[in-house]
Amino acid sequence: MLADAPVRRGAPPATVVTGATGWLGRALVERLLADGRPGLRALVRDPAEGAALAGRGVEVVTGDITDRRDVVRLFAGLADGADVVHGAGIIHPRVAADFARVNAQGTRYMVDIARSAGVRRFVHVSSNSPFGTNPVNGETFRNQEPYHPYLGYGTSKMQGELAVLAGVEAGLDAVIVRPPWFYGPFQPERQTTFFTLVRTGRFPMFDGGVQRRSMVYVDNLVEGVMLAELTEGITGRGYWIADARPYEVREIVDTVRRALVDEGYQVSGRPRSLPIAIARAAETADRMIQRVGRYQQQVHVLGEMGHSIACDIAAARADLGYDPAVELYEGMRRSIRWCRDQGISL
Repeated sequence: MLADAPVRRGAPPATVVTGATGWLGRALVERLLADGRPGLRALVRDPAEGAALAGRGVEVVTGDITDRRDVVRLFAGLADGADVVHGAGIIHPRVAADFARVNAQGTRYMVDIARSAGVRRFVHVSSNSPFGTNPVNGETFRNQEPYHPYLGYGTSKMQGELAVLAGVEAGLDAVIVRPPWFYGPFQPERQTTFFTLVRTGRFPMFDGGVQRRSMVYVDNLVEGVMLAELTEGITGRGYWIADARPYEVREIVDTVRRALVDEGYQVSGRPRSLPIAIARAAETADRMIQRVGRYQQQVHVLGEMGHSIACDIAAARADLGYDPAVELYEGMRRSIRWCRDQGISL
């Protein structure tokens, strides 16, 4: 960890964001626009979503990180000293091969061309998955851990990290941020399903929900990403960006139920505790499904829920000055309010 207080850079003349229409990307772009960040440029796959960003003053390049020609166009004519936040990736694909195609190969293209374009700082959004799960429930991932990827997603994100680190060796100024499970506004359908299952008492917990999970409210994550972008002297480092502490799964469920009640929703049933053998069976099935090149989201999530994934943010606090402002209860209330404002039924 760095010995001195973090030193901040000023905002760059231009900022490139990939994954700008995803969960984190939307929250990040909102923050950058609110801060008046100049020269925002985004790579967007869907022209309709791109048009919405363009209407707000974002320069949009329509394309895909898996097509090198599109990545070249993304960096064409970029102002000297630009920063890049590479948040594009795939978590729940249609086929397992998409993990490597998007998370690994797409990141290699980004790193390669960003280095040639002479960017100032490249921030790569990774995951907890390259490090797998805590081998013992009471353990916590420290900042320096060996890779031990969890299935196809973890392997692809590890390969993405290795591409970034190779770029650093070749002269790229790059930093890695590693968020665990995040939550908050702009959430996708799977998080809405989570709320519904918790509200109706149907969310499965294993062995009473004693597994520990680090989580991160999306605004905390955005703050961590921006600190990683603007802090001097951290090239080549990777940081866990999470809420202040891990939560047991049963605390997460109880907190969401309380937040729902306090936001005026009716909750029913009681949280279910299932034998851990069910999660282990789902994990075995997940491995078999991915081995034949397929992917099934529900099976994957069920298997992973039997594990603890807890991380220590001490290095991010020390090196970046990261101080997560929002904890679980308030973050979940904000997320629930966002769903209601969007007309999303929980």
